[in-house]
Amino acid sequence: MTEFTIPGLSDKDGRKIADLLQKQLSTYNDLHLTLKHVHWNVVGPNFIGVHEMIDPQVELVRGFADDVAERIAALGASPQGTPGAILKDRVWDDYSVGRDTVQAHLAALDLVYDGVIGDIRKAIATLDELDLVSQDLLIGQAGALEKFQWFVRAHLESAGGELANKGKTTEKGAAKAAKSAR
Repeated sequence: MTEFTIPGLSDKDGRKIADLLQKQLSTYNDLHLTLKHVHWNVVGPNFIGVHEMIDPQVELVRGFADDVAERIAALGASPQGTPGAILKDRVWDDYSVGRDTVQAHLAALDLVYDGVIGDIRKAIATLDELDLVSQDLLIGQAGALEKFQWFVRAHLESAGGELANKGKTTEKGAAKAAKSAR
């Protein structure tokens, strides 16, 4: 940490906010790599629609990472965008589905979004008392991520409103359930 932070914040709060945002940066870096993995490994009849749906998500999440990294720098800290930082901050398992069908990947990706969105909402709540500017940044990003999850879930939803991966807690379990639901 440098010897400054944003005016109106204590150095201690600046460090706390930067640490919270660093975890978000690692999440975004991991998420955009996971989305590219899905983009490259999805197969099946609806391949092209999903293949093309994923790339805008990748680009926006990369932009989210850049915005968060720049906020960390503005707070006087050094954003860490390396693979090692992702591994250090990671509290989740690596994406577990390889080459597979559209339904399999989208069911697994739905669980990824569950985790990412749950974590960003916790960060938003924490920032409520610390820094409304950083909170506002994450609120806007959460809205876009929730929209992406809706895109994913639209492919998994039955006419009755039930998700093909309902009740599954692992990516491979979700993928298997979605493939057998068709």
